[in-house]
Amino acid sequence: MPNSSSMPQFLLLAFADRRELQLLHFWLFLAISLAALLANALILSAVAWDHHLHTPMGFFLLNLSLTDLGCICTTVPKAMHNSLWDTTTISYTGCAAQAFFFYFFLSAEFSLLTIMCYDRYVAICKPLHYGTLLGSRACAHMAAAAWATGFLHTLLHTANTFSLPLCQGNALGQFFCEIPAIHKLSCSHSGYCRELGLIGVSVCLVFGCFIFIVFSYVQIFRAVLRIPSQQGRHKAFSTCLPHLAVVSLFLSTGIFSDLKPPSISSPSLDLVVAVLYSVVPPSLNPLIYSLRNQELRDAIRKMMTGCFSRAITCLFSSVQHSLCNPLLAQPPF
Repeated sequence: MPNSSSMPQFLLLAFADRRELQLLHFWLFLAISLAALLANALILSAVAWDHHLHTPMGFFLLNLSLTDLGCICTTVPKAMHNSLWDTTTISYTGCAAQAFFFYFFLSAEFSLLTIMCYDRYVAICKPLHYGTLLGSRACAHMAAAAWATGFLHTLLHTANTFSLPLCQGNALGQFFCEIPAIHKLSCSHSGYCRELGLIGVSVCLVFGCFIFIVFSYVQIFRAVLRIPSQQGRHKAFSTCLPHLAVVSLFLSTGIFSDLKPPSISSPSLDLVVAVLYSVVPPSLNPLIYSLRNQELRDAIRKMMTGCFSRAITCLFSSVQHSLCNPLLAQPPF
């Protein structure tokens, strides 16, 4: 019976066997990753640059962009490398690191989405207590709790998973190191029971957060519908709908990945589902927020306009300085 620590590498699932399709996947993932990096970088820069976004929602949105960047940078580069170089291997250490960081950022993101739901609930249902309940110290404590919860949750799962003895080969059947795929290679009954216990705790936590989100949005929509002015209702919906869309996308893809019937499971479907919950949500989150949030759009527009104007000013000032200075204008010979 081979031990997990003695296994030098795992075999990931390739997106295609034909070289042309592998290169197509490489360029597609490159475009997705660059778009996600650019969009999240714009959000991070806008929140840091515009003082109007120095709010609890802006602070949590900054943390959410960090988790999106982490998810994309954990799984996509290795998939691009394998497609470009026509390989499917990943080292044991690299697999453990990839699984840990991916589930760490994923767990932290779900915790942050729950906290952001609480932020919207307080802002709309209890506006007079907003400054008290969501001060700077409270926001920092909640964000730290989200990251700490994700770290502890992921550490327990990863440590248990990579301590299991593996006796079913080393082919994962997935394009990245997914913990459920590694469990299929295990032959340890005690380790499997421990993992079931951890999964039970995780399910309870996720279900509790889900109930909290549903309850909060029921209260939010009841409060919004009581707002007399149409402009006030539109502003409230414009701040809530992006968050609701992100939560729905995150939960629907994750639930379908975990609960899809085994009868319809296939390697190609597993790849598509894995992309849906590991790559698509982090890529679409900044797009959803930037399209629906007017303040964020205005901040990004002002930041880009200001940077462009300063670049043009510096360019013309440097050219004018070189023309006016006779020492710089003269050729060196």
